[in-house]
Amino acid sequence: MSENQSEEVQQIEKLYEFSERLNASKDKSQNVEDYEGIIKMSKTSMKAKQLASQLIPRYFKFFPSLSTEAFDAHMDCIDDGDLGVRVQAIRGLPLFCKDTPDIISKIVDVLVQLLNTEEPVERDAVHKALMSLLRQDPKASSTALFTHAGVTPTTDDQIREKVLNFIRDKVFPIKGELLKPQEEMERHITDLIKQSLEDVTGGEFKMFMDFLTSLSIFGGKAPPERMQELVEIIEGQADLNAQFDVSDTDHIDRFISCLQLALPFFARGAPSSRFLNYLNKHIVPVFDKLPEERKLDLLKALADISPYTTAQEARQMLPSIVQLLKKYMPARKTGEEMNFTYVECLLYAFHHLAHKVPNATNSLCGYKIVTGQPSDRLGEDFSELNKEFTERLTTVEDLTKATMKKLTQGMSEHNKAMSAAKTDEEKASVKTKKQNTTTGLRTCNNILAMTKVNISTSCLFVCFLLFRRGKLSLGTNCYMKQPLHAKVPSFIGDTNINLSWKEATKPLASATTTIGGKRPASSNNGSGNNVAAKKGRVSGAMHSQLVNKAFEGISAYGGGRGGNRSWGRRGGGRGRGQGRGHW
Repeated sequence: MSENQSEEVQQIEKLYEFSERLNASKDKSQNVEDYEGIIKMSKTSMKAKQLASQLIPRYFKFFPSLSTEAFDAHMDCIDDGDLGVRVQAIRGLPLFCKDTPDIISKIVDVLVQLLNTEEPVERDAVHKALMSLLRQDPKASSTALFTHAGVTPTTDDQIREKVLNFIRDKVFPIKGELLKPQEEMERHITDLIKQSLEDVTGGEFKMFMDFLTSLSIFGGKAPPERMQELVEIIEGQADLNAQFDVSDTDHIDRFISCLQLALPFFARGAPSSRFLNYLNKHIVPVFDKLPEERKLDLLKALADISPYTTAQEARQMLPSIVQLLKKYMPARKTGEEMNFTYVECLLYAFHHLAHKVPNATNSLCGYKIVTGQPSDRLGEDFSELNKEFTERLTTVEDLTKATMKKLTQGMSEHNKAMSAAKTDEEKASVKTKKQNTTTGLRTCNNILAMTKVNISTSCLFVCFLLFRRGKLSLGTNCYMKQPLHAKVPSFIGDTNINLSWKEATKPLASATTTIGGKRPASSNNGSGNNVAAKKGRVSGAMHSQLVNKAFEGISAYGGGRGGNRSWGRRGGGRGRGQGRGHW
């Protein structure tokens, strides 16, 4: 045995002697020399350091006068050049808190800094040590951990990212085990998350919201006040107090993504007034100035939120919606192009708003709806408005039915192409075209269902299926003239109309929406569904061009450029506004 090995053996034996005397002692605080000996041995050989790293925290509580010296010695082991020593010292950190919980925050801070290690074994030891502390004292440990999840002027972005990953991957999945007593701890963790949201990316915010909605205090039996609390959190991220800048695409993306997140809570009773007011006062008036790739996303957002308006909000929004409708419903014989998805969105919003305040449409569309209120304005002549509005409706219907014929012809061509396709790539391409054509048909069906509501959307789609089976000719009219053409029309106030892009999200890979994700390479540019009002039979090549132009951008929210959007951090603090993206 070498001299060094012999010395190391003696050091180990000495440490065991110190430990045995401390174990046997009834009043361990009297064994100061033994504990000092352990501290001293932590500065010797590698194996002695490993053993001392176990013994220093074990007897730490008995020697408060040596606490600083003992802790510094242990930290020296954590900074040691040998991996085995570091790992053993990390494993010993939770033992410091077992009987001295007042230092949990300090120990968590140490472990958080160690999350940045590149050594897998060392990182695993850090994770286990943090989990041990969270189980010992969930409230104090989570509080200390979340101080590193927010952004401050001294925040280390790399460390913060590691903390967020740890919270996401290790803490959130076992919330049922850690959050006890349940209601108290769920409320505590909710407050911690709120404090961490001042400056987050889209992906980070989505992660936190997904976790909050999984808590029992926000579950299915939660009262509307809890839903309102979640909406208020989302409103804070949407920057609804900020001045709207049409060139700030980051703000637009944040607004749309936040509105999406809030929709389920609107359906459960939370008020949508702040989002609606911001849309009506700041965004709709400058709609023409918005980037083209954002217009479709905002109209989809408008359609989605329209069922959750109050009568007062509906009355305030209807004039702007009618003006947009007139802009995108072509007048007869003008040769204007029609964006079908724009019209679908606006008709849907129009129906839901008008259902809340039907007589408001008298002065906007020339209808004759009687409610007995002065707002009926029945003594005024709005006949020209009615004539213009119904003419535009007729033009929309004619263009929609013509486009349906072309789409139906295109489906036959796609079926032939699928039979002829030999490679997987060719088959995938044809499959995507078929799916987009089907989505286009849904859009057309929805438009006709909303202009001639006497037949349901499902019945309209049955007409298409009957045509596919040879039961109907292309000239057959499945639609019954009525509601929006009548002087006293009917307005849709339920959710029987399934918006086309929602149905299309399931089969289309490009339609997947993940806040904070990257834009799929195959996603469309969201510029809309522009089809010129042309008549007659088109060739296969021209048909494909028309179909592509007609329904590009039909997919999920952000089927165009807005899809899978992420927003950067909003500014303030170290490194803010740099758009970290999603991790």
